[in-house]
Amino acid sequence: MSLLVVGLSHRSAPVSVLERAALTADAQVKLVHDTVAAEPATEAAVLATCNRIELYADVDKFHAGVAELSTLLAQHSGVGLDELTPYLYVHYEDRAVHHLFSVACGLDSMVVGEGQILGQIKDSLATAQEQHTAGRLLNDLFQQSLRVGKRAHSETGIDRAGQSLVTFGLEQLSAGAPVETWAKGKRALVIGAGSMSSLAAATLARSGVAEVVIANRTLERAERLAQILTEGDDTDVLARAVPMETVPDELTRADVVVSCTGATGLVLTAESVAAALEGRVEGPVAPDAGAGPAVRVTEAAPIRGDLPPTSLGTEEGCPLDLSAVQGTAHFSVLGEAAVAGMPAAELEQHAAWVDKGAEEPRSGRTAVVADPETEAELISALAATVATIGRIPERRRPEPVLEAPRPAPVLSLLDLAMPRDIDAAVHRLLGVRLVDIESLAEASADAPMAADVDQVRRIVSDEVAAFGAAQRAAHITPTVVALRSMAAEVVAGEMARLEGRLPGLDDKHRAEITQTVRRVVDKLLHAPTVRVKQLAAEPGGAGYADALRTLFDLDPETVAAVSRADDTKSTENTENAKNRGRA
Repeated sequence: MSLLVVGLSHRSAPVSVLERAALTADAQVKLVHDTVAAEPATEAAVLATCNRIELYADVDKFHAGVAELSTLLAQHSGVGLDELTPYLYVHYEDRAVHHLFSVACGLDSMVVGEGQILGQIKDSLATAQEQHTAGRLLNDLFQQSLRVGKRAHSETGIDRAGQSLVTFGLEQLSAGAPVETWAKGKRALVIGAGSMSSLAAATLARSGVAEVVIANRTLERAERLAQILTEGDDTDVLARAVPMETVPDELTRADVVVSCTGATGLVLTAESVAAALEGRVEGPVAPDAGAGPAVRVTEAAPIRGDLPPTSLGTEEGCPLDLSAVQGTAHFSVLGEAAVAGMPAAELEQHAAWVDKGAEEPRSGRTAVVADPETEAELISALAATVATIGRIPERRRPEPVLEAPRPAPVLSLLDLAMPRDIDAAVHRLLGVRLVDIESLAEASADAPMAADVDQVRRIVSDEVAAFGAAQRAAHITPTVVALRSMAAEVVAGEMARLEGRLPGLDDKHRAEITQTVRRVVDKLLHAPTVRVKQLAAEPGGAGYADALRTLFDLDPETVAAVSRADDTKSTENTENAKNRGRA
Protein backbone atom coordinates (compact mmCIF):
# COMPACT_ATOMS: atom_id res chain seq x y z
CA MET A 1 0.00 0.00 0.00
CA SER A 2 1.16 3.59 -0.67
CA LEU A 3 0.31 7.07 0.57
CA LEU A 4 -1.58 9.36 -1.80
CA VAL A 5 -2.86 12.90 -1.28
CA VAL A 6 -5.16 14.78 -3.66
CA GLY A 7 -6.18 18.32 -2.81
CA LEU A 8 -6.39 22.00 -3.61
CA SER A 9 -5.25 25.06 -1.68
CA HIS A 10 -4.73 28.79 -1.93
CA ARG A 11 -1.60 28.03 -3.95
CA SER A 12 -3.41 26.05 -6.65
CA ALA A 13 -6.93 27.48 -6.78
CA PRO A 14 -8.59 30.90 -6.63
CA VAL A 15 -10.52 31.71 -3.48
CA SER A 16 -13.79 31.52 -5.40
CA VAL A 17 -13.15 27.82 -6.12
CA LEU A 18 -11.96 27.09 -2.59
CA GLU A 19 -15.06 28.74 -1.26
CA ARG A 20 -17.37 26.56 -3.34
CA ALA A 21 -15.40 23.40 -2.56
CA ALA A 22 -15.44 23.94 1.22
CA LEU A 23 -16.62 20.90 3.20
CA THR A 24 -18.80 20.92 6.28
CA ALA A 25 -17.90 18.64 9.20
CA ASP A 26 -20.59 16.16 8.16
CA ALA A 27 -19.36 16.19 4.56
CA GLN A 28 -15.83 15.42 5.74
CA VAL A 29 -17.05 12.39 7.70
CA LYS A 30 -19.02 11.15 4.70
CA LEU A 31 -16.00 11.68 2.45
CA VAL A 32 -13.59 9.55 4.53
CA HIS A 33 -16.16 6.74 4.79
CA ASP A 34 -16.79 6.77 1.04
CA THR A 35 -13.03 6.80 0.43
CA VAL A 36 -12.30 3.66 2.45
CA ALA A 37 -15.33 2.03 0.83
CA ALA A 38 -13.77 2.64 -2.59
CA GLU A 39 -11.67 -0.15 -4.05
CA PRO A 40 -8.19 1.45 -4.18
CA ALA A 41 -8.13 2.80 -0.58
CA THR A 42 -7.97 1.20 2.87
CA GLU A 43 -7.38 4.31 5.01
CA ALA A 44 -8.51 7.93 4.64
CA ALA A 45 -8.30 11.31 6.38
CA VAL A 46 -9.38 14.81 5.36
CA LEU A 47 -7.45 17.98 6.17
CA ALA A 48 -9.83 20.89 5.60
CA THR A 49 -8.96 24.45 6.62
CA CYS A 50 -9.95 27.91 5.44
CA ASN A 51 -7.44 27.72 2.60
CA ARG A 52 -6.99 24.02 1.79
CA ILE A 53 -8.93 20.80 1.25
CA GLU A 54 -6.83 17.64 1.09
CA LEU A 55 -7.78 13.97 1.04
CA TYR A 56 -5.14 11.51 2.29
CA ALA A 57 -5.46 7.79 1.59
CA ASP A 58 -3.51 4.55 1.64
CA VAL A 59 -4.02 3.08 -1.83
CA ASP A 60 -2.80 0.02 -3.69
CA LYS A 61 -3.00 1.55 -7.18
CA PHE A 62 -1.75 5.03 -8.08
CA HIS A 63 -3.77 5.88 -11.19
CA ALA A 64 -6.97 4.30 -9.91
CA GLY A 65 -6.42 6.05 -6.58
CA VAL A 66 -5.99 9.48 -8.17
CA ALA A 67 -9.12 9.02 -10.27
CA GLU A 68 -11.19 7.80 -7.33
CA LEU A 69 -10.03 10.46 -4.85
CA SER A 70 -10.53 13.25 -7.39
CA THR A 71 -14.03 12.03 -8.16
CA LEU A 72 -14.93 11.78 -4.47
CA LEU A 73 -13.65 15.31 -3.79
CA ALA A 74 -15.76 16.64 -6.64
CA GLN A 75 -18.86 14.76 -5.50
CA HIS A 76 -18.69 15.85 -1.88
CA SER A 77 -17.67 19.45 -2.61
CA GLY A 78 -20.38 19.98 -5.19
CA VAL A 79 -17.90 21.35 -7.75
CA GLY A 80 -17.92 19.51 -11.07
CA LEU A 81 -14.94 17.24 -11.70
CA ASP A 82 -14.07 18.97 -14.99
CA GLU A 83 -14.04 22.33 -13.25
CA LEU A 84 -12.18 21.08 -10.18
CA THR A 85 -9.47 19.04 -11.90
CA PRO A 86 -7.29 21.96 -13.14
CA TYR A 87 -6.86 23.13 -9.54
CA LEU A 88 -6.03 19.75 -7.97
CA TYR A 89 -2.52 18.67 -7.00
CA VAL A 90 -1.34 15.12 -6.39
CA HIS A 91 1.48 13.91 -4.13
CA TYR A 92 2.52 10.27 -3.82
CA GLU A 93 4.59 8.30 -1.32
CA ASP A 94 7.62 10.36 -0.15
CA ARG A 95 6.33 13.50 -1.87
CA ALA A 96 3.04 13.14 0.00
CA VAL A 97 4.93 12.80 3.31
CA HIS A 98 7.05 15.85 2.43
CA HIS A 99 3.90 17.84 1.64
CA LEU A 100 2.17 17.11 4.95
CA PHE A 101 5.33 17.78 6.97
CA SER A 102 5.72 21.12 5.16
CA VAL A 103 2.10 21.95 5.88
CA ALA A 104 2.59 21.07 9.56
CA CYS A 105 5.57 23.42 9.79
CA GLY A 106 3.62 26.30 8.26
CA LEU A 107 5.70 26.39 5.07
CA ASP A 108 2.63 25.93 2.88
CA SER A 109 0.38 28.28 4.84
CA MET A 110 -0.96 31.56 3.51
CA VAL A 111 0.99 33.19 6.34
CA VAL A 112 4.33 31.37 6.46
CA GLY A 113 5.14 29.96 9.88
CA GLU A 114 1.66 30.17 11.41
CA GLY A 115 1.05 27.53 14.06
CA GLN A 116 -2.71 27.12 13.84
CA ILE A 117 -2.31 24.37 11.27
CA LEU A 118 -1.03 22.00 13.95
CA GLY A 119 -4.36 22.11 15.74
CA GLN A 120 -6.17 21.53 12.47
CA ILE A 121 -4.00 18.49 11.67
CA LYS A 122 -4.68 17.15 15.15
CA ASP A 123 -8.43 17.58 14.63
CA SER A 124 -8.20 15.85 11.26
CA LEU A 125 -6.45 12.85 12.80
CA ALA A 126 -8.94 12.71 15.68
CA THR A 127 -11.85 12.65 13.23
CA ALA A 128 -10.28 9.83 11.20
CA GLN A 129 -9.61 7.87 14.39
CA GLU A 130 -13.16 8.34 15.67
CA GLN A 131 -14.53 7.18 12.31
CA HIS A 132 -12.05 4.25 12.25
CA THR A 133 -10.73 5.28 8.82
CA ALA A 134 -7.13 5.85 9.98
CA GLY A 135 -4.98 2.73 10.07
CA ARG A 136 -1.35 2.28 10.86
CA LEU A 137 -0.01 4.40 8.00
CA LEU A 138 -2.15 7.52 8.55
CA ASN A 139 -1.83 7.28 12.34
CA ASP A 140 1.95 7.20 12.03
CA LEU A 141 1.98 9.91 9.36
CA PHE A 142 -0.22 12.46 11.12
CA GLN A 143 1.31 11.89 14.55
CA GLN A 144 4.79 12.29 13.08
CA SER A 145 3.72 15.46 11.24
CA LEU A 146 2.64 16.97 14.57
CA ARG A 147 6.05 16.15 16.05
CA VAL A 148 7.82 17.63 13.01
CA GLY A 149 5.76 20.83 13.26
CA LYS A 150 6.54 21.21 16.95
CA ARG A 151 10.21 20.58 16.29
CA ALA A 152 10.29 23.27 13.59
CA HIS A 153 8.72 25.83 15.92
CA SER A 154 10.98 24.95 18.86
CA GLU A 155 14.31 24.66 17.01
CA THR A 156 13.98 27.56 14.55
CA GLY A 157 12.65 31.07 14.36
CA ILE A 158 9.92 30.14 11.88
CA ASP A 159 7.46 31.93 14.16
CA ARG A 160 9.17 35.17 13.18
CA ALA A 161 8.45 34.51 9.51
CA GLY A 162 4.75 34.92 9.99
CA GLN A 163 1.88 35.06 12.40
CA SER A 164 -1.50 33.52 12.70
CA LEU A 165 -4.01 34.30 10.00
CA VAL A 166 -5.90 36.34 12.59
CA THR A 167 -2.91 38.55 13.38
CA PHE A 168 -2.08 38.95 9.70
CA GLY A 169 -5.66 39.93 8.97
CA LEU A 170 -5.72 42.51 11.76
CA GLU A 171 -2.47 43.97 10.43
CA GLN A 172 -4.14 44.40 7.04
CA LEU A 173 -7.09 46.15 8.69
CA SER A 174 -4.79 48.50 10.61
CA ALA A 175 -3.26 49.60 7.28
CA GLY A 176 0.32 49.78 8.53
CA ALA A 177 -0.36 51.10 12.03
CA PRO A 178 0.58 48.91 15.02
CA VAL A 179 -2.37 46.65 15.77
CA GLU A 180 -2.27 47.60 19.46
CA THR A 181 -2.49 51.31 18.60
CA TRP A 182 -5.23 50.76 16.02
CA ALA A 183 -7.32 48.45 18.21
CA LYS A 184 -7.03 50.34 21.51
CA GLY A 185 -10.45 51.30 22.84
CA LYS A 186 -12.43 49.81 19.96
CA ARG A 187 -15.57 47.72 20.32
CA ALA A 188 -15.14 44.29 18.71
CA LEU A 189 -17.75 41.81 17.54
CA VAL A 190 -16.61 38.21 16.98
CA ILE A 191 -19.06 35.98 15.10
CA GLY A 192 -18.47 32.30 15.83
CA ALA A 193 -16.93 30.47 18.79
CA GLY A 194 -14.73 27.87 17.11
CA SER A 195 -10.93 27.67 17.29
CA MET A 196 -10.32 30.51 14.80
CA SER A 197 -12.92 32.78 16.38
CA SER A 198 -11.55 32.03 19.86
CA LEU A 199 -8.08 32.98 18.67
CA ALA A 200 -9.47 36.18 17.14
CA ALA A 201 -11.24 37.11 20.38
CA ALA A 202 -8.12 36.46 22.45
CA THR A 203 -5.92 38.41 20.02
CA LEU A 204 -8.28 41.38 20.05
CA ALA A 205 -8.43 41.30 23.85
CA ARG A 206 -4.62 41.32 24.10
CA SER A 207 -4.48 44.13 21.53
CA GLY A 208 -6.38 46.46 23.83
CA VAL A 209 -9.96 46.60 22.58
CA ALA A 210 -12.40 47.91 25.16
CA GLU A 211 -15.07 45.27 24.59
CA VAL A 212 -15.42 41.90 22.86
CA VAL A 213 -18.91 40.67 21.99
CA ILE A 214 -19.15 37.00 20.95
CA ALA A 215 -22.12 35.86 18.87
CA ASN A 216 -22.69 32.18 18.19
CA ARG A 217 -25.56 29.92 17.22
CA THR A 218 -24.88 27.85 20.34
CA LEU A 219 -25.04 30.50 23.05
CA GLU A 220 -23.37 28.25 25.66
CA ARG A 221 -20.14 28.15 23.63
CA ALA A 222 -20.15 31.92 23.27
CA GLU A 223 -20.70 32.31 27.03
CA ARG A 224 -17.85 29.93 27.79
CA LEU A 225 -15.48 31.91 25.53
CA ALA A 226 -16.60 35.22 27.06
CA GLN A 227 -15.96 33.81 30.53
CA ILE A 228 -12.45 32.69 29.56
CA LEU A 229 -11.66 36.18 28.23
CA THR A 230 -13.08 37.90 31.30
CA GLU A 231 -11.17 35.69 33.73
CA GLY A 232 -7.89 35.85 31.81
CA ASP A 233 -4.91 37.28 33.64
CA ASP A 234 -3.34 38.98 30.61
CA THR A 235 -6.29 41.28 29.77
CA ASP A 236 -8.95 43.35 31.48
CA VAL A 237 -11.33 43.36 28.53
CA LEU A 238 -15.08 43.41 28.95
CA ALA A 239 -16.50 40.31 27.21
CA ARG A 240 -20.09 39.21 26.78
CA ALA A 241 -21.99 36.62 24.75
CA VAL A 242 -25.05 37.29 22.59
CA PRO A 243 -27.30 35.11 20.41
CA MET A 244 -26.90 35.29 16.64
CA GLU A 245 -30.19 37.10 16.10
CA THR A 246 -28.80 40.19 17.87
CA VAL A 247 -25.90 40.58 15.41
CA PRO A 248 -27.61 43.37 13.39
CA ASP A 249 -27.98 45.46 16.55
CA GLU A 250 -24.43 44.72 17.72
CA LEU A 251 -23.15 45.65 14.28
CA THR A 252 -24.37 49.24 14.71
CA ARG A 253 -22.12 49.64 17.76
CA ALA A 254 -19.06 47.67 16.63
CA ASP A 255 -15.83 49.18 15.32
CA VAL A 256 -14.24 45.89 14.22
CA VAL A 257 -15.89 42.59 13.30
CA VAL A 258 -14.23 39.20 12.88
CA SER A 259 -16.36 36.41 11.44
CA CYS A 260 -15.44 32.75 11.10
CA THR A 261 -18.37 30.35 11.20
CA GLY A 262 -19.20 27.09 9.52
CA ALA A 263 -22.26 28.56 7.83
CA THR A 264 -22.88 27.60 4.22
CA GLY A 265 -24.53 30.95 3.42
CA LEU A 266 -23.72 34.59 4.10
CA VAL A 267 -23.78 35.71 7.73
CA LEU A 268 -23.50 39.42 6.90
CA THR A 269 -25.05 40.73 3.69
CA ALA A 270 -24.13 44.03 2.09
CA GLU A 271 -27.59 45.31 2.99
CA SER A 272 -27.18 44.48 6.69
CA VAL A 273 -23.77 46.18 6.82
CA ALA A 274 -25.13 49.23 4.98
CA ALA A 275 -28.00 49.44 7.45
CA ALA A 276 -25.56 49.31 10.36
CA LEU A 277 -23.61 52.24 8.86
CA GLU A 278 -26.59 54.57 8.60
CA GLY A 279 -25.85 57.65 10.67
CA ARG A 280 -22.18 56.71 11.11
CA VAL A 281 -21.05 57.91 7.66
CA GLU A 282 -21.85 61.30 6.17
CA GLY A 283 -23.84 61.08 2.99
CA PRO A 284 -24.92 57.87 1.22
CA VAL A 285 -23.21 54.63 2.26
CA ALA A 286 -23.09 53.21 -1.26
CA PRO A 287 -20.96 55.09 -3.84
CA ASP A 288 -22.53 56.52 -6.97
CA ALA A 289 -22.79 53.59 -9.33
CA GLY A 290 -22.01 55.77 -12.32
CA ALA A 291 -18.94 57.35 -10.81
CA GLY A 292 -16.81 54.22 -10.87
CA PRO A 293 -14.18 53.31 -8.36
CA ALA A 294 -11.44 55.57 -9.71
CA VAL A 295 -10.77 58.38 -12.15
CA ARG A 296 -7.87 58.02 -14.53
CA VAL A 297 -6.20 61.27 -15.48
CA THR A 298 -4.29 61.18 -18.74
CA GLU A 299 -1.41 63.57 -19.33
CA ALA A 300 0.03 62.51 -22.65
CA ALA A 301 2.45 64.66 -24.57
CA PRO A 302 1.16 65.49 -28.05
CA ILE A 303 2.67 63.51 -30.88
CA ARG A 304 4.11 66.70 -32.27
CA GLY A 305 4.01 70.42 -31.73
CA ASP A 306 2.70 71.89 -28.50
CA LEU A 307 -0.98 71.14 -28.82
CA PRO A 308 -2.86 69.70 -25.86
CA PRO A 309 -4.75 66.47 -26.42
CA THR A 310 -8.25 66.74 -27.74
CA SER A 311 -11.23 64.95 -26.27
CA LEU A 312 -10.90 61.98 -28.58
CA GLY A 313 -13.91 59.79 -29.22
CA THR A 314 -16.37 62.59 -28.54
CA GLU A 315 -15.89 64.72 -31.65
CA GLU A 316 -17.03 63.87 -35.12
CA GLY A 317 -14.52 63.36 -37.87
CA CYS A 318 -12.02 61.14 -36.06
CA PRO A 319 -11.11 58.26 -38.39
CA LEU A 320 -10.50 55.83 -35.48
CA ASP A 321 -12.85 54.09 -33.10
CA LEU A 322 -10.97 55.13 -29.99
CA SER A 323 -13.54 54.00 -27.44
CA ALA A 324 -12.00 50.54 -27.44
CA VAL A 325 -8.56 51.80 -26.44
CA GLN A 326 -9.35 54.62 -24.06
CA GLY A 327 -9.13 52.27 -21.05
CA THR A 328 -5.87 50.65 -22.11
CA ALA A 329 -3.51 50.56 -19.13
CA HIS A 330 -0.39 52.75 -19.26
CA PHE A 331 -1.17 54.37 -22.63
CA SER A 332 -3.01 57.55 -23.51
CA VAL A 333 -5.39 57.37 -26.43
CA LEU A 334 -2.96 59.52 -28.41
CA GLY A 335 -0.19 56.97 -27.93
CA GLU A 336 0.95 53.74 -29.44
CA ALA A 337 -2.08 51.72 -28.29
CA ALA A 338 -4.27 53.84 -30.56
CA VAL A 339 -2.13 53.99 -33.68
CA ALA A 340 -0.07 50.80 -33.65
CA GLY A 341 -0.18 49.09 -37.03
CA MET A 342 -2.07 51.89 -38.76
CA PRO A 343 -1.60 52.20 -42.51
CA ALA A 344 0.18 55.35 -43.57
CA ALA A 345 -2.97 56.88 -45.05
CA GLU A 346 -4.99 56.43 -41.85
CA LEU A 347 -2.07 57.67 -39.75
CA GLU A 348 -1.88 60.81 -41.87
CA GLN A 349 -5.64 61.38 -41.57
CA HIS A 350 -5.50 60.82 -37.81
CA ALA A 351 -2.57 63.18 -37.32
CA ALA A 352 -4.30 65.89 -39.30
CA TRP A 353 -7.51 65.44 -37.25
CA VAL A 354 -5.62 65.64 -33.93
CA ASP A 355 -3.75 68.78 -34.92
CA LYS A 356 -6.60 70.63 -36.61
CA GLY A 357 -9.79 69.12 -35.22
CA ALA A 358 -10.15 71.66 -32.41
CA GLU A 359 -11.15 75.10 -33.55
CA GLU A 360 -9.89 76.87 -30.46
CA PRO A 361 -6.74 76.40 -28.41
CA ARG A 362 -7.27 74.94 -24.94
CA SER A 363 -6.04 76.02 -21.54
CA GLY A 364 -5.15 79.39 -22.92
CA ARG A 365 -2.35 77.95 -25.03
CA THR A 366 -1.69 78.97 -28.61
CA ALA A 367 -1.77 76.24 -31.21
CA VAL A 368 1.43 75.80 -33.18
CA VAL A 369 0.83 75.15 -36.85
CA ALA A 370 3.68 73.29 -38.48
CA ASP A 371 5.00 74.02 -41.94
CA PRO A 372 3.18 71.73 -44.44
CA GLU A 373 6.42 70.27 -45.78
CA THR A 374 7.71 69.58 -42.26
CA GLU A 375 4.36 68.06 -41.35
CA ALA A 376 4.48 65.71 -44.35
CA GLU A 377 8.00 64.57 -43.41
CA LEU A 378 6.94 63.87 -39.82
CA ILE A 379 3.92 61.87 -40.91
CA SER A 380 6.00 59.83 -43.36
CA ALA A 381 8.57 59.10 -40.68
CA LEU A 382 5.86 57.98 -38.28
CA ALA A 383 4.29 55.77 -40.92
CA ALA A 384 7.65 54.17 -41.65
CA THR A 385 8.19 53.50 -37.96
CA VAL A 386 4.81 51.82 -37.64
CA ALA A 387 5.49 49.66 -40.69
CA THR A 388 8.91 48.62 -39.33
CA ILE A 389 8.34 47.95 -35.64
CA GLY A 390 4.56 47.63 -35.50
CA ARG A 391 4.07 50.54 -33.13
CA ILE A 392 4.73 54.24 -32.84
CA PRO A 393 6.99 55.70 -30.14
CA GLU A 394 5.21 58.13 -27.90
CA ARG A 395 6.69 60.90 -25.82
CA ARG A 396 4.36 60.76 -22.84
CA ARG A 397 4.44 61.42 -19.15
CA PRO A 398 3.26 58.87 -16.57
CA GLU A 399 -0.48 58.69 -16.13
CA PRO A 400 -1.34 59.21 -12.46
CA VAL A 401 -4.41 57.50 -11.09
CA LEU A 402 -6.58 59.47 -8.73
CA GLU A 403 -8.59 57.19 -6.44
CA ALA A 404 -12.11 58.26 -5.73
CA PRO A 405 -12.22 59.86 -2.28
CA ARG A 406 -13.57 57.56 0.42
CA PRO A 407 -14.30 58.41 4.05
CA ALA A 408 -12.11 56.88 6.72
CA PRO A 409 -13.51 53.47 7.68
CA VAL A 410 -15.74 53.47 10.73
CA LEU A 411 -16.26 49.71 10.51
CA SER A 412 -13.48 47.18 9.89
CA LEU A 413 -14.48 43.66 8.87
CA LEU A 414 -12.25 40.55 8.87
CA ASP A 415 -13.77 37.48 7.19
CA LEU A 416 -11.78 34.30 7.89
CA ALA A 417 -14.49 31.82 6.88
CA MET A 418 -14.49 29.47 3.93
CA PRO A 419 -16.98 29.75 2.33
CA ARG A 420 -17.14 33.46 3.09
CA ASP A 421 -19.35 34.82 5.87
CA ILE A 422 -19.43 38.41 4.63
CA ASP A 423 -20.79 39.49 1.26
CA ALA A 424 -17.94 40.60 -1.03
CA ALA A 425 -20.15 43.50 -2.15
CA VAL A 426 -19.33 45.15 1.19
CA HIS A 427 -16.06 46.22 -0.47
CA ARG A 428 -18.05 48.89 -2.33
CA LEU A 429 -19.63 50.46 0.75
CA LEU A 430 -18.20 53.76 1.92
CA GLY A 431 -16.90 53.84 5.47
CA VAL A 432 -16.07 50.11 5.50
CA ARG A 433 -12.82 48.21 5.20
CA LEU A 434 -13.21 44.50 4.45
CA VAL A 435 -10.34 42.02 4.57
CA ASP A 436 -11.19 38.47 3.53
CA ILE A 437 -9.35 35.32 2.52
CA GLU A 438 -8.96 36.58 -1.03
CA SER A 439 -7.34 39.87 -0.04
CA LEU A 440 -5.17 38.07 2.52
CA ALA A 441 -3.93 35.76 -0.23
CA GLU A 442 -2.97 38.75 -2.35
CA ALA A 443 -1.24 40.49 0.56
CA SER A 444 0.68 37.38 1.61
CA ALA A 445 2.03 36.80 -1.90
CA ASP A 446 4.62 39.53 -1.35
CA ALA A 447 5.34 38.74 2.31
CA PRO A 448 9.08 38.42 3.01
CA MET A 449 10.49 35.00 3.83
CA ALA A 450 12.59 34.63 6.96
CA ALA A 451 16.04 33.01 6.87
CA ASP A 452 14.72 30.36 9.27
CA VAL A 453 12.55 28.97 6.48
CA ASP A 454 15.61 27.30 4.94
CA GLN A 455 16.39 25.64 8.24
CA VAL A 456 12.82 24.36 8.50
CA ARG A 457 13.05 22.96 4.99
CA ARG A 458 16.14 21.00 6.03
CA ILE A 459 14.28 19.66 9.06
CA VAL A 460 11.42 18.56 6.81
CA SER A 461 13.79 16.78 4.41
CA ASP A 462 15.53 14.96 7.26
CA GLU A 463 12.23 13.93 8.83
CA VAL A 464 10.85 12.69 5.51
CA ALA A 465 13.92 10.47 5.05
CA ALA A 466 13.62 9.16 8.62
CA PHE A 467 9.89 8.50 8.24
CA GLY A 468 10.42 6.64 4.98
CA ALA A 469 13.17 4.51 6.50
CA ALA A 470 10.98 3.69 9.50
CA GLN A 471 8.05 2.74 7.28
CA ARG A 472 10.20 0.54 5.07
CA ALA A 473 11.74 -1.12 8.12
CA ALA A 474 8.29 -1.63 9.60
CA HIS A 475 7.19 -3.20 6.33
CA ILE A 476 9.73 -6.00 6.70
CA THR A 477 9.23 -6.50 10.44
CA PRO A 478 6.27 -8.94 10.05
CA THR A 479 8.41 -11.07 7.72
CA VAL A 480 11.29 -11.12 10.21
CA VAL A 481 8.89 -11.98 13.04
CA ALA A 482 7.38 -14.76 10.92
CA LEU A 483 10.90 -16.09 10.21
CA ARG A 484 11.79 -16.19 13.90
CA SER A 485 8.46 -17.85 14.67
CA MET A 486 9.20 -20.51 12.08
CA ALA A 487 12.67 -21.04 13.60
CA ALA A 488 11.12 -21.42 17.07
CA GLU A 489 8.73 -24.04 15.70
CA VAL A 490 11.67 -25.93 14.16
CA VAL A 491 13.49 -25.92 17.53
CA ALA A 492 10.36 -27.13 19.32
CA GLY A 493 9.87 -29.91 16.77
CA GLU A 494 13.45 -31.11 17.01
CA MET A 495 13.31 -31.13 20.80
CA ALA A 496 10.16 -33.23 20.66
CA ARG A 497 11.92 -35.71 18.40
CA LEU A 498 14.88 -35.80 20.80
CA GLU A 499 12.63 -36.61 23.72
CA GLY A 500 11.15 -39.47 21.71
CA ARG A 501 14.58 -40.88 21.01
CA LEU A 502 15.91 -40.23 24.55
CA PRO A 503 12.93 -40.74 26.86
CA GLY A 504 15.13 -40.96 29.94
CA LEU A 505 16.57 -37.46 29.51
CA ASP A 506 16.26 -35.53 32.77
CA ASP A 507 14.87 -31.99 32.95
CA LYS A 508 18.22 -30.32 33.58
CA HIS A 509 19.86 -31.78 30.48
CA ARG A 510 16.73 -31.22 28.40
CA ALA A 511 16.70 -27.51 29.32
CA GLU A 512 20.42 -27.16 28.58
CA ILE A 513 20.07 -28.79 25.17
CA THR A 514 17.03 -26.63 24.34
CA GLN A 515 18.86 -23.45 25.31
CA THR A 516 21.89 -24.45 23.24
CA VAL A 517 19.83 -25.12 20.13
CA ARG A 518 17.99 -21.81 20.54
CA ARG A 519 21.29 -19.91 20.84
CA VAL A 520 22.58 -21.54 17.68
CA VAL A 521 19.41 -20.56 15.77
CA ASP A 522 19.47 -16.98 17.14
CA LYS A 523 23.12 -16.51 16.17
CA LEU A 524 22.48 -17.82 12.69
CA LEU A 525 19.49 -15.51 12.20
CA HIS A 526 20.84 -12.41 13.94
CA ALA A 527 23.17 -11.06 11.23
CA PRO A 528 20.84 -11.62 8.25
CA THR A 529 17.76 -10.20 10.04
CA VAL A 530 19.62 -7.10 11.24
CA ARG A 531 21.13 -6.58 7.82
CA VAL A 532 17.83 -7.10 5.97
CA LYS A 533 16.19 -4.44 8.18
CA GLN A 534 18.97 -2.01 7.32
CA LEU A 535 18.67 -2.75 3.61
CA ALA A 536 14.89 -2.54 3.70
CA ALA A 537 15.07 0.92 5.32
CA GLU A 538 16.97 2.28 2.32
CA PRO A 539 15.14 3.61 -0.75
CA GLY A 540 14.13 0.74 -2.98
CA GLY A 541 14.40 -1.76 -0.13
CA ALA A 542 10.81 -2.97 -0.27
CA GLY A 543 11.83 -6.06 -2.25
CA TYR A 544 13.86 -7.54 0.59
CA ALA A 545 10.75 -8.71 2.39
CA ASP A 546 9.70 -10.69 -0.68
CA ALA A 547 13.20 -12.14 -0.99
CA LEU A 548 13.17 -13.24 2.64
CA ARG A 549 9.79 -14.93 2.28
CA THR A 550 10.98 -16.73 -0.84
CA LEU A 551 14.33 -17.89 0.59
CA PHE A 552 12.82 -19.35 3.76
CA ASP A 553 9.52 -20.46 2.18
CA LEU A 554 7.50 -18.49 4.71
CA ASP A 555 3.73 -18.86 4.76
CA PRO A 556 2.19 -15.56 3.49
CA GLU A 557 -0.75 -16.03 5.84
CA THR A 558 1.63 -16.15 8.82
CA VAL A 559 3.19 -12.85 7.75
CA ALA A 560 -0.26 -11.31 7.22
CA ALA A 561 -1.36 -12.48 10.67
CA VAL A 562 1.64 -10.72 12.24
CA SER A 563 0.76 -7.55 10.31
CA ARG A 564 -2.83 -7.65 11.52
CA ALA A 565 -1.66 -8.15 15.10
CA ASP A 566 0.66 -5.13 14.78
CA ASP A 567 -2.16 -2.99 13.38
CA THR A 568 -4.44 -3.99 16.25
CA LYS A 569 -1.75 -3.16 18.77
CA SER A 570 -1.13 0.21 17.09
CA THR A 571 -4.85 1.03 17.22
CA GLU A 572 -5.06 0.06 20.88
CA ASN A 573 -2.06 2.27 21.69
CA THR A 574 -3.71 5.17 19.87
CA GLU A 575 -6.97 4.70 21.77
CA ASN A 576 -5.09 4.51 25.07
CA ALA A 577 -3.23 7.72 24.25
CA LYS A 578 -6.51 9.48 23.40
CA ASN A 579 -8.07 8.29 26.65
CA ARG A 580 -5.06 9.53 28.64
CA GLY A 581 -5.44 12.90 26.88
CA ARG A 582 -9.11 13.12 27.87
CA ALA A 583 -8.27 12.24 31.45
